[in-house]
Amino acid sequence: MAKRKNSLPELGELISLRGKSAMITGAGSGIGRAIAYRFAEAGASLHLVDLVEKDLKATAQVSERFGAQVTTYVVDLGDKKQIDALWESLKPAPPDILVNNAGIYPFKDFVDVDESYYRHVMDVNLDSVYWMCQHMIRQRLKKKLGGVIINMGSIEAILPFKEDLGHYSVSKAGVIALTRALAKEHARHGFRVNVIVPGGILTEGTKGAAKQLLKLKFGLLKTAVEFAGRLPIGRAGQPDEVARIALVLASDLATYVQGALIPVDGGFLSA
Repeated sequence: MAKRKNSLPELGELISLRGKSAMITGAGSGIGRAIAYRFAEAGASLHLVDLVEKDLKATAQVSERFGAQVTTYVVDLGDKKQIDALWESLKPAPPDILVNNAGIYPFKDFVDVDESYYRHVMDVNLDSVYWMCQHMIRQRLKKKLGGVIINMGSIEAILPFKEDLGHYSVSKAGVIALTRALAKEHARHGFRVNVIVPGGILTEGTKGAAKQLLKLKFGLLKTAVEFAGRLPIGRAGQPDEVARIALVLASDLATYVQGALIPVDGGFLSA
């Protein structure tokens, strides 16, 4: 093997997560599950969070086949008390990596959104991310440790495609703003904070959203055709295609990536 110039680390070493622990929310399905598999394959131990216990167990079983140590937590992230209790249990060893992936994607006409509906979307999609980040940074700062935070945004926060998602767009725009604020404030403390912006990914959540469309004033076929026409890559994406980017951001491949907004959208935002 040729000798490396300047003692550069090998690729396998850069992408490895061995010796690291990662917390992933929304890990029971879709993008969260795909991220769990890739992180497990890279050698991380996992803290998996979701609202549905059977889905968590299914993700855990596959992750363990990679040799990962897995702990699962059934948590309603819309309830701050449950978030607080989760992190209280992690105080002895807070995770090195936090992936805030969990979110809801409900359709409702802007004029029909009431305070309760709006508050629930914000609690799950934005406020939970705020509190999860705060807990992680607070706990690791006390131990004089840095860490990696990866938040999940959405193309809807930048270029809304469908109507009846104003509340969702606001929540994800907040996630992007929070990511950049934390990246600036805590870079000096050793935290890398970035946001992935998916779009057009085929998950259980987007399939469920498609069913909602059938009940609303616009048709599923029309929406699918319109969206496909906006994708230069010519197809929808798979959860693992987002997970691969999350793995790069979590690993030492991304040691100089900070406060970045990374679209994984088949070119939607560029079209």
